[in-house]
Amino acid sequence: MSAGPSRPAPPRSPRSARNPHRAVAAAVATLATALLVAGCGSSTPTTSADGTGQPGRSGASAASLEGTVTVLAAASLTESFDQLKTDFEAANPGVTVETSYGSSATLVQQVDNGAPASVIALAGTAAAEPLDQAAVKDTQSFATNVLEIAVPPSNPGAVTSINDLAKPSVKVVLCADTVPCGKAAQATFKKARIVPNVVSKEVDVKATLSKVKLAEADAAVVYHSDVVAAKDAVTGVEIPSQFNTSLSYPVIRLSDDAATKAFVAYLLSAKGLATVQSFGFGAP
Repeated sequence: MSAGPSRPAPPRSPRSARNPHRAVAAAVATLATALLVAGCGSSTPTTSADGTGQPGRSGASAASLEGTVTVLAAASLTESFDQLKTDFEAANPGVTVETSYGSSATLVQQVDNGAPASVIALAGTAAAEPLDQAAVKDTQSFATNVLEIAVPPSNPGAVTSINDLAKPSVKVVLCADTVPCGKAAQATFKKARIVPNVVSKEVDVKATLSKVKLAEADAAVVYHSDVVAAKDAVTGVEIPSQFNTSLSYPVIRLSDDAATKAFVAYLLSAKGLATVQSFGFGAP
């Protein structure tokens, strides 16, 4: 009896088809290797120069910044900018921030006369009008402020409203007419239609406030931020909004160096604005 015809052998399967688990394992290993290489190649994040923990608008890291930033600021910004200086220098050890405070009109005059300055921050945009615009690199508003009446804690003049400032028995001190707080006070009195019993006009808002602190006046018209900064040394009497005068505070950059740009970026950051507003200023 002869053997029947032989059956053809089945076709050979590809190796991957014979062992699908081995193919999956290889793919996973390749992916893991790629992720490991990418992770090793990434750099450690650097602290931003503006001290916010995010990449600063200045484009420089805190470690790379060095130099001096000279800041001229309105007297009403004394406490808030002292804090900004402390915080910014702590975040940027290579930078020194030098601050000088005074009447906005005087500061602008100093810059126009050649006084060194990286940044100038003023009380009111009108104060910046005489500034030589050829020196200005950038201008942005960062805060607002309104007027408030400051009286001694004992309130010897019994001042409870703006109308009381017209009484002959109440000694009132104002800022000089040439400085922003003085101009704002005059605008407020005009709207309220009263003539205050003024006994003195001072060079800036801090000098005006000091007269009340020293009990040399019954009342002074200053900024709300000054009343906040004075804490228990004075008591504030609000001026109704229909009579009050609001000022927008500009920060003007006069230099293009990296440290100056970083300081302005910090001031305009959420953290910087929060610091300013904690001293009684309003949002820009």
